[in-house]
Amino acid sequence: MLIRKATPTEAGVLGNLAARMWEHDPAELAAEFAVLTASNEAACFLAIDGETPIGFAQCQLRHDYVEGCETSPVGFLEGIYVAEGHRLTGTGRALLSACEGWARSLGCTEFASDCELDNMISLAWHMKNGFREMGRTIWFAKKL
Repeated sequence: MLIRKATPTEAGVLGNLAARMWEHDPAELAAEFAVLTASNEAACFLAIDGETPIGFAQCQLRHDYVEGCETSPVGFLEGIYVAEGHRLTGTGRALLSACEGWARSLGCTEFASDCELDNMISLAWHMKNGFREMGRTIWFAKKL
């Protein structure tokens, strides 16, 4: 397995992988990844098994307040996905390590993430990989 930083030309690959996790159109996601992979404020990493992309991670710098952090900017794991059949092999950890290294190379001393309240698999993965839960939030909105 190889972990490497994705390029803008691989936005479609990222979009297809991300669509397996997020319920969005792969083409729309690819357009977003084309922008992200060209930005100095973000990075996307691919996990490749042979010739096959099996996972990705997206991280960004956050300059706004990040729950539980004291510095700015903070490296932030925006999303991570590993295909079925490749989970529990260290692929997710390797992708996370690449994101942490990227953030560290930009001077970050803190790294953060989040997950949905009911996503117990993600919660367990984060805890297993050294994150500490900082709080829980439910967001509200209404039409005016």
